[in-house]
Amino acid sequence: MTRNLALLAEALNAAAQDAEIADRIRAARDRIGGRLVFTTSFGLEDQMVTHAIARSGADVEIVTLDTGRLFPETYDVWAATEERYDLRIRAFYPRAEAVEALVAERGVNGFYDSLGARKSCCAVRKVEPLGRALAGASGWVTGLRAEQSAAREATPFAEIDAARGLIKLNPLHDWSAQALADTVRALEIPYNVLHDRGFPSIGCQPCTRAVRIGEHDRAGRWWWEQSDQECGLHVAAPGAKPARAA
Repeated sequence: MTRNLALLAEALNAAAQDAEIADRIRAARDRIGGRLVFTTSFGLEDQMVTHAIARSGADVEIVTLDTGRLFPETYDVWAATEERYDLRIRAFYPRAEAVEALVAERGVNGFYDSLGARKSCCAVRKVEPLGRALAGASGWVTGLRAEQSAAREATPFAEIDAARGLIKLNPLHDWSAQALADTVRALEIPYNVLHDRGFPSIGCQPCTRAVRIGEHDRAGRWWWEQSDQECGLHVAAPGAKPARAA
């Protein structure tokens, strides 16, 4: 199975060279059997991917992970997106009993106490719901870009998610931040107003701040830690080659 996925990823990466985002999505849909699932957090990248999916006509399910700690502005852009594209975005929530146990053990803001505590919170609120969202899927579409951080600089268009046994697709992998912002503006795609307030990457409200001049896009995530600014949803593939920047 892994060899077949590797060959599929190689073919998709070759086809994606210099292709438009909608063409990348259509090519993946044509080559991958079974469910394709796009997980959106309503950031600028995800809004661009949602637009491309809606305009491409490709059969891709759009879902989101509602952690229960999101910014009010995120819910606003969620509603605006459904209205703009005449669709419903399916929400996956953390299991109530798991949240209750987490808060009982660590406190309502216990994620500030240590890296382990924060990762436990992410596991309950994000990683476990993602597992349910991707259950039975053949492909996972994301809004990752190689330029976002050092941890993501090797992001290709198509890669194997060995842990989940599926193909992971990153149709914006080689886009620059400027190209993304210009395109969203030109197409009048709904976007989170927090992007205009210095938030290039937006997650849970208590875990996200605006970035400072010179910081990378994800420096505002879990800023109190000395970590790679990742929550456990995305793990870089070992030996991956750096993606081409747009």
